[in-house]
Amino acid sequence: MRVVIAEDLFLLRDGLVRMLEAYDHEVVAAVDNGPELSRVLDSLVPDVSVLDVRLPPSFTDEGLQCALEARRKRPGLPVLILSQHVEQLYARELLADGGGGVGYLLKDRVFDAEQFVDAVRRVADGGTAMDPQVIQQLLARRSQDRPMAALTEREKEVMELMAQGRSNAAIAARLVVTERAVAKHTSNIFGKLGLPPSDDDNRRVLAVLAYLDRGEGG
Repeated sequence: MRVVIAEDLFLLRDGLVRMLEAYDHEVVAAVDNGPELSRVLDSLVPDVSVLDVRLPPSFTDEGLQCALEARRKRPGLPVLILSQHVEQLYARELLADGGGGVGYLLKDRVFDAEQFVDAVRRVADGGTAMDPQVIQQLLARRSQDRPMAALTEREKEVMELMAQGRSNAAIAARLVVTERAVAKHTSNIFGKLGLPPSDDDNRRVLAVLAYLDRGEGG
């Protein structure tokens, strides 16, 4: 897997390179600013990009904007955003095109190598990897929204794990239930969120987007 990394802190950038290479992934570029990131995304077209949301020169949302522009040029280009804090708007913007191949993690997750590399792989494969804290905050803020309130406690647990990018098999293992039970819960979630029939992977992304949309302004 060919990876581009964008992180302005040298020690973290170097650590990400070493970690990914230890798992047999090729880091084709590791940059520390927005303009250089835009250049390498255009020229290298990596399998996945791991980006700090705040990069020089603006130190605002430079990394996010570079990622969004790259995905406009190449829809579905896999991008995993790293952030110091939970910013629900950033997560929502990433999912706004309704496609997969996106992730939003807090930098704390980087210190669990297996968890982090698993998230990178899921995003590269076209899935989603949303930080559990984003989902937990949305649950707390929007629990009174009618569609959210209609979900049972078990469906909310499944929704949280789905938003993290977990497969039905992984969700079943985490909740100690059968895959058939998880499939039933996801079907109920799709129905309660008013999502039209489509392929299952796409509906999972749309469910997460609907979830994040209801967090806006909460």
